[in-house]
Amino acid sequence: MKRRLINSTLAVVLVVVVLFLVPLALVEKRSIESNAQQQVTTEAMHLLGVIENRLVAGEQIDTEALTGLTSQDAQRYAVVQMPGQAVITLGSPPAGGDPISATESGPHGEKVTVQESRDPVQHDIRTMLLLLVLVAVLTVAAAAMLAFWQARRLAQPLVDLVETAERLGSGDPRPRQRRYGVVELDRIAEVLDGSAERIGRMLTAERRLAADASHQLRTPLTALSMRLEEIVETDDLETVKEEAAIALGQVERLTDVVQRLLTNSRDQRSNASAVGFEMDDVIKQQAEEWRPALRRAGRTLHLEGPPGLRAVGTPGAVAQVLAALIENSLMHGDGAVTIRTRVRGSSVVLEVQDEGAGVPSELGARVFERAVSGHNSTGIGLAVARDLAEADGGRLDLLSQRPPVFALFLGREVQDR
Repeated sequence: MKRRLINSTLAVVLVVVVLFLVPLALVEKRSIESNAQQQVTTEAMHLLGVIENRLVAGEQIDTEALTGLTSQDAQRYAVVQMPGQAVITLGSPPAGGDPISATESGPHGEKVTVQESRDPVQHDIRTMLLLLVLVAVLTVAAAAMLAFWQARRLAQPLVDLVETAERLGSGDPRPRQRRYGVVELDRIAEVLDGSAERIGRMLTAERRLAADASHQLRTPLTALSMRLEEIVETDDLETVKEEAAIALGQVERLTDVVQRLLTNSRDQRSNASAVGFEMDDVIKQQAEEWRPALRRAGRTLHLEGPPGLRAVGTPGAVAQVLAALIENSLMHGDGAVTIRTRVRGSSVVLEVQDEGAGVPSELGARVFERAVSGHNSTGIGLAVARDLAEADGGRLDLLSQRPPVFALFLGREVQDR
């Protein structure tokens, strides 16, 4: 591209130089020749006038009388012819052939011829052509420098844009925010920056989905593995059927977890699947799933609150939120874990509390931010739980840091009487 820009610019300049300097050289050449001819003619007319004046005055006309009347600087040669007299010559004949010549005749038969060599004229023409060639060379050189600068100015942004595109292809979606002062190139840069931002958001969403899936699926898969181990180790058919039924239920919940993660990755604010459901069913299911893990840790699980509360939301999402809160208590808390339900205005509140040291004061509400953890964990669980709660139209708050009390607020289903 740079070579094309330079070649095209130089071609245009060369055409302009030729179209301008060639006619100018011809005009200047004719002007120099015409000026030399005019000077010789003027010289002849001047010499003829002097001779006529002397004839009228009756003065003698000879070589001595006419000496000095011709231009010595131009080295002109003059021939004077008069009736009845010898030819008078002034100066030396011009060297070379085809001299510049002018002849003038008077009323008394006198005739004056003045000649001048063409060498001075040819010298002036060569000097003029040399100057024009020098001007042409300087013009082309200046045009070449300008073309090189302009080509570099236009090519460098394209190199930057190519590098930006390569960075996008290699998985580096950071926008460069570079502008070049050229409308078309700036438009391309804006489009690439916009694409980089969109790709960055997509990659962030994909990484977030992978991290959320890894975190959310870990516990259900572990529980399912435990059930399968129970089935393998027992010979009692009734126990096998019971554990298999529980495993099937866990598979269904696992499927719901995957579906919910995919739904939230597409639209984190959608609660189109929210329905009225029994809060007791969700709590019972999670209590049964987490009691073995709490028992192995030497801890207990207590349920408190009025029975029969109905909330508006997605049972699978609420179960995931409750599982995240129980897991958080198991990993970071201590003592008994209490799941408590209560009614507050038009909301059903589901609280999870333990007897541990609580949330460090420096974390506070930041405990729901991703990658924020006080015990070197992933910092994903509570962030995912809050996203799930908000996607269901509810909210997840930290009511108390010591003791730690997390509360899920959901809309209460009002039954018609």
